[in-house]
Formats: sequence, structure tokens, C-alpha cells
Amino acid sequence: MRKLLGFILILIIAGIGGIIGVGVYDYSLSKYFRETETTSFDEKQNVVFTKNQSGFPDEQSAGVNFTYASSIATPAVVHIKSIVQQHTTQGYNFDPFRDFFGFRFYDQRPQTQPRQRMSSGSGVIISEDGYIVSNNHVINGADEIEIVLNDKRTFSASVIGTDPTTDLALLKVEEKGLPFLKFGNSDNIQVGEWVLAVGNPFNLTSTVTAGIVSAKARSINILDDKYRIESFIQTDAVVNPGNSGGALINTLGDLVGINTAIQSQTGSYIGYSFAIPVNIVKKVMDDLLKYGKVQRGFIGVSIRDIDAALAKELNLNKIEGVYVADLTPGGSAEDAGIQKGDVILKVNGVAVNSASELQEQVGRFRPGDRVAIVLNSDGDTEELNVILRNKEGTTSIIKREKKEIMTVLGAEFEELSENEKREIGLTHGVKIKRLKEGKLRYTGLREGFIITHINKRSIESPQDIAAIFKKNKGNIVGIEGFYPDDGTKYYYGFSI
Repeated sequence: MRKLLGFILILIIAGIGGIIGVGVYDYSLSKYFRETETTSFDEKQNVVFTKNQSGFPDEQSAGVNFTYASSIATPAVVHIKSIVQQHTTQGYNFDPFRDFFGFRFYDQRPQTQPRQRMSSGSGVIISEDGYIVSNNHVINGADEIEIVLNDKRTFSASVIGTDPTTDLALLKVEEKGLPFLKFGNSDNIQVGEWVLAVGNPFNLTSTVTAGIVSAKARSINILDDKYRIESFIQTDAVVNPGNSGGALINTLGDLVGINTAIQSQTGSYIGYSFAIPVNIVKKVMDDLLKYGKVQRGFIGVSIRDIDAALAKELNLNKIEGVYVADLTPGGSAEDAGIQKGDVILKVNGVAVNSASELQEQVGRFRPGDRVAIVLNSDGDTEELNVILRNKEGTTSIIKREKKEIMTVLGAEFEELSENEKREIGLTHGVKIKRLKEGKLRYTGLREGFIITHINKRSIESPQDIAAIFKKNKGNIVGIEGFYPDDGTKYYYGFSI
């Protein structure tokens, strides 16, 4: 069994398809809405409902009856369709002599094949004026984002900001008086507590499943980012492809997490699902709303979990806390007096017993914030105040930057060597060395493709590629080239 678990695959839960969901929204709630200008979602939510309305259950009476929570959550969970425009062109046999002399017969002219690639997921409305939280992987690389409400209304959404380190995204639709979910407190969620997952698995919209919290602060190494925060709520509520970005709620209908991943060998649910705690979600959404970019504060330490062997080596009486393996030179921790070999026990009064718990607590603060760190240093318990810094080593707010064109394309390029040019018979060209998440992946291009022309201009370096794409933002760009192993010329087109 232990070996079997080692092979279990952690999968991002994004679905493919396009069935529009059906549901009903009670517009009588709109009388409780009023407009306000705010810079945090706590403020947006607090000014709407000043108190529980008559007939709303309290925490004790909610029990394990899921009908109330379901009725609250279903209208506020949306179906997200992410559309990528693809303009792939058929290839024809590549004859270098004809190509050199410009001969091209009409029956050889490539035919454009415009296509759309669509993936789907879920999202949660978190304010009456149309802000929606979802997973970054649900909308990443999309040219268009369509939101389908539970009452079948559709809207085009804009992206306010994204955060790959937590796999979260903030979207916006232009509409008022929308139903939304109120933030709960994920710190108060207990192992064994009932929770509900609401989303759109397999494009079957408005689906509610129930389960219990199986674990907290779970790290599953699913996010491919140096600064990732993984401290998931683990549940056994049934979650399947298409549930990504959907709601995890308690029996009161409060949002306590955003469903993100499942543990599976098949791609479908077999036992465990994982949700981002709402206390992380709130911080990320507020940052994206106010700054357009997440403001991360760092202590400046390298850490590791403490197991029995390490505890014995350190002569610890209890297996608790997080071990400081190293310090960032001149970083916040070093300046505050934390030393290599210390054990961090608490962050702002909250006990931390794993790296994921520590990252979750620190991830709630911004550069310049002061946090109280309780630690065990050579057997003595100390409390130090640490002023957090950003990844650049300052306490300043980092401004949002426009994405570099290569990041948008999601590719690494390299120039052809003289030997490669000679073997292939080219005078110019750039090879796609690696494809990551981005525009080029969705065109159908593969690694190893040699780009010879873009918009009929010869390509000799990666700088040529960047310059052409910057010049043609918002337009269809045509890429011409071939794969060295099949001798067929291909054309690809897409908007940038």
C-alpha cells in the first residue's frame, strides 16, 4: 500500500468542454446590496449584510443539514470557459529549391484552419459588483474568458491579476447586485468537520458534494514556483475535473477554501481533494485588487520540518516547530537576531509545526509588516520581532510590471548553430528549446520547431521574435517554420 501511494499522481483539476449550467438566482437578495468604494474584500462584504437575516441558522443549528449552505453557495459559484484562439495552418512538402526560387503552386498553398481551444473550470463570486476568484491554471493563457452564472446569464470577464505562487486569479465582470459568498475563517476549520465542495465537474454545473476535513496545512508539491505557498485543506469531498476554482464551504455557507487539486491515478476523484485556505485567498485577492500584484513578505530563512531523528540530533524535548537550516545574508531574520539552528515555534502567536504552516502564516503579511517570532534557541525560548522584506530585500511595495513578451509566449528559444544551419540548409532560424505555460503551447507547436519567419520576416535571433510580437500586440501573428525530422513546412497563427 505504501508503494502504491508513492505512485499516486497529483493532478490539476481543470476540465474540458462546454455544457452551460442551469440554476435559479433569488433576486430578492438585491435589496441588501449597496455600492461602496473599498480596497479590501472584507470591507466589500461587511457593508452588504449588516446582520444575519431572520431564518438564517446559527452555527449550532446548522448541524449536518446541507440544504441551507447549498442554497447560499450555488448561486455564487460560476462556470468559467477559457478560450484560446488557434490559427493552425496545414503543412506542405518542403522543397528547398522551390522555396529558394519562390516557386509555389496553388495546390501547395497552405490552408488556414482557425480553431478554438476551450477549457473550463469554476469560480466564486466574492462581491456584489462582480469580482470573482478562481485558480490561475483555469484562466492562464486564455484569449477570452466567459463567465456563466447559475441563472444562465453570461458575461465576458477581465483579469485583474494572477498569482502563480498560490495558483489564484482575480477576475471581474461588469454587473451589480450579484449573489456572492462571504469569507469564513479557515483557521477555525477543524479536522473532522463537515465541508461542501461546489463547482462544475465535467461541465455539470451547480454540483454540490459533501465530505469532511481530512487534514490541514498539506503540501503536495504541485505548484511549479520558487516562492510557492502550499498549505492546503485536505478533504474527502468528491472533486473532479472542472471543479478547479470552485468553493469549499462550511455548513453555514461561508467560503473556507478554493478547490484546486485532487490526488488521483486516473485524473478523476479517488479519495482526496485539496483547497487553498480562504485566509490565504483573502490576502491574495486584496493585494490584486489594491496593487495588481501580490505583495509577499519574507523572513529570510531556509527551513525544514523536524522529525524524530532531527529532534534527537538537536536534543529537543518535543518534536515541534520548524528548523532554521540557513539564513539569507542581510535578511530580515538575520537582522532580527535569528540564528542558523534555531527552531521557530510560533508566528504572531500561532504555533507552526511544518514548513507549510510557517509559509501560510508569513504569507498573510506584506513587506514592511512586523511579525512576532517565538523560537527555541539553544534550549532557551525567545521572542523576536521581524520586519518582513520583499524578494528584492526591501520593505517597499512592488509595483505591477507588464509581462515580458517571452513570459506571455511561454517559451525558451535558441539560435541555430552554424553546423545546424549547414545540415538543414538554412541561413537563419531560431529553435524552440522549451515550451512552458503560455500562448505558443496552445497553438499546437512542439519543442524542437524551427521558426524561420514571422509575418514573412526572417528570424535570426530570439530578439527578432520579441520585437515582432511587441510590435503586433492585438493582431494575428503568423509563424512559419518546420520540424527538422519530417521536412514539412508549417504555418501557425494566433493573437498576442
